[in-house]
Amino acid sequence: MNKTNLRLIPALIAIAFSGSAAAAGFQLQNQTGSGNGTAFAGAAAAAEDAGTVMWNPAGMTYLPKGHNIAMGGTILHRSIEFTNNGSSTVSSAAFPLGTTDGGDAGGTALIPFGYWAYSVNDTLSVGLGVSPTFGNVTEYDFSFVGRNAGYYADIEQININPSVAYKVNEMLSIGGGLNFAHNTTHFKQGVPASTGLGFPANNFLDVKGDAWAVGYNLGAMFQVTPSTRIGVTYRSELEFDLEGNQTFGTQVPGVLVNQEITAQLITPASASLALSQKIGSKLEMLADFTWTEWSVINTIQIKNSATGANQSALSYNFQDTWRVGLGGIYQLNDAWKLKFGVAFDKSPVKSAADRTMTLPDSDRTWLSLGARYQYSKAISIDVGYTHIFFASADTARAVDFPAGNTRQVIRGDFKTTADSLGLQLNYNF
Repeated sequence: MNKTNLRLIPALIAIAFSGSAAAAGFQLQNQTGSGNGTAFAGAAAAAEDAGTVMWNPAGMTYLPKGHNIAMGGTILHRSIEFTNNGSSTVSSAAFPLGTTDGGDAGGTALIPFGYWAYSVNDTLSVGLGVSPTFGNVTEYDFSFVGRNAGYYADIEQININPSVAYKVNEMLSIGGGLNFAHNTTHFKQGVPASTGLGFPANNFLDVKGDAWAVGYNLGAMFQVTPSTRIGVTYRSELEFDLEGNQTFGTQVPGVLVNQEITAQLITPASASLALSQKIGSKLEMLADFTWTEWSVINTIQIKNSATGANQSALSYNFQDTWRVGLGGIYQLNDAWKLKFGVAFDKSPVKSAADRTMTLPDSDRTWLSLGARYQYSKAISIDVGYTHIFFASADTARAVDFPAGNTRQVIRGDFKTTADSLGLQLNYNF
């Protein structure tokens, strides 16, 4: 395999691993419809429904006796618009840039979820959750000026989470679960070298890989007083040994050749401290501080699947992040609860040089409203809406071909917004 081909792959794969979703980085916060109405504030202490399997398995001991089911989905719409601001190339003939701003790279997606919890007896509960925990789809037109720094990324990660909880006493419940996760990563990027160097025009590289990984999550809830509950939870990182293929739109024998590849992707660990505080008989306030270990995504190492030898590496330079949320639930009457929430979510991207085309990620602020309707003793319905405000973001991303030889620098500004609408059905029997 020609070294030019091998050195190109790490930069491309790193772009796919840096998608943008509803939470910072490419994490999906939208795991329940009930939490969407409070900006997911205090989720690790709320124990509203079977969705606590995801947020804090210890909360299963606080649910009504019998079977509890929570299922639904969130419609997530993102708008990502790029404005070119001085992108450059060392040679328009040999390394041509795209010609447009690429259109709206966002889109609309459905994020489904489902949870089940069952009280075996007064102290023991079991449960199961199925939901996508990380994900992203970003796609620009192929004419995009920054296509050689990435124009398409699709990350899909589904998590299967069997859980158990035990009520130690009236003040303490503990819980834990296993996470069986499957990740598929797919991306496309233009090949900068063109006819000026004897390469095909408008060529591109298409890389796709997938793998399973196993992790765990732990949680505890402390009922400090009848009106005060504290939740703590930890979810481990997951290591995916991706296996897949890379193909070119047009191969160049001995230089740009289709091959099988491997790469390791680590999705980060996270920990949350949450509070549920009842004020009077009608109002419950929720708050949380959540940390995410995004720094595990630093260097992406590519290996040749046939030999196992390291081919090249790229420093991605993510930083650990934090999130803080504040929300409330107001019992309007026997049938209706009204919800509200705000949150601030820190981006893991350190600088403009680290910000890729498929991760126009920046600090974001959540504003949420929602409601729960109690249809009957056994059935309730949640609806929640969130608008996410993104801070201004720019990029100055280098395009190397081969590694260490910068041919282009993509400079520009991103305007990003996101809206989500969640709907959830809760059933107890």
